[in-house]
Amino acid sequence: MNEPAPLRVLYIDDDAGLRRLAARVLARHGFAVTVAENGSEGLAIAASAAFDVVAVDHYMPGMDGLATLQALRALPEAPPVVYVTGSEESRIAVAALKAGAADYVVKAVGADFFDLLASAFEQVRTRNAMERDKIAAEARLRDSNARLAALLSEVNHRVANSLQLVSAMVRLQASALSDPAARDALEDTQRRIDAIGQVHRRLYTSENVERVDMADYLGALVGELGEAWSTDIAPRRLSLDAEAIHLPTDRAVSLGVIVTELVSNACKYAYADAAGGEVRVALRRDGEQHFKLVVEDDGVGMIIDAPARGTGVGTRLIRAMGQSLQAAIEYDSGHRGVRATLRAALL
Repeated sequence: MNEPAPLRVLYIDDDAGLRRLAARVLARHGFAVTVAENGSEGLAIAASAAFDVVAVDHYMPGMDGLATLQALRALPEAPPVVYVTGSEESRIAVAALKAGAADYVVKAVGADFFDLLASAFEQVRTRNAMERDKIAAEARLRDSNARLAALLSEVNHRVANSLQLVSAMVRLQASALSDPAARDALEDTQRRIDAIGQVHRRLYTSENVERVDMADYLGALVGELGEAWSTDIAPRRLSLDAEAIHLPTDRAVSLGVIVTELVSNACKYAYADAAGGEVRVALRRDGEQHFKLVVEDDGVGMIIDAPARGTGVGTRLIRAMGQSLQAAIEYDSGHRGVRATLRAALL
């Protein structure tokens, strides 16, 4: 195993005798020592060569320690600084730490001073190594997250394309059937597939691959449902009032299927075949942790718990999707037509 490279130390002090002593003693500790006699010289040396740590004495003529520290910190590749103060100068040490010094050592006569200085250098080396490892780990994590996000976006793209292909197959099959009930059932299935496919299309075109902007998603979904259900003979006006709520993918899918079923039911049953009518969809926050969905019409209304008018698949789907959201659809019996409300957690 290779020995670590000697710590490169720059020692700045106007005391010539202390500089010579520092060079000898610190060299015996295994450091590669360079000395400077004042702040200006030390700054010039630090600007032209790389050092692992710089020791700066406070009292120096002209450019004192704090000014030297400030100038060193302004270098493009600023080295960590250990500040050297007198024994009764705690306020100066505090000022140096606030100015960006990595550590400080109290100057004293004797070998203890250099032992403390060497210990401070080693601690700075350890902290710097830990900081470099942390930065490198964070960079690797960011790169990994970016790769995973790109991969997830590609997965959503492929899923959306696959669902679009399945929807097209169902549409072709429906167009080939002569039985109206079977054709209607397949068209309902196609709309359900499209509702799920819309989620994945939103995910792969968004910067956020884990959560769906429900205002954007429901806008596209309600638009598609309007095109599917509104005709010149039986016009259906679909309106949407949605806040920019972001839901996890699975909850967005469940909510999209519920909206598809409720809107489809309203378009099929709320108004007479030749009559126009409006279906309104609203999505709002309800407190800090919940949202509320409301789908309503002004049609003929419904009898709660009455047998399903169609296959009943839609009713079962609504119930199943509601359970996945840990919520249930409630119907307002006092509303003129049908008003369905669901309240669930954002998560």
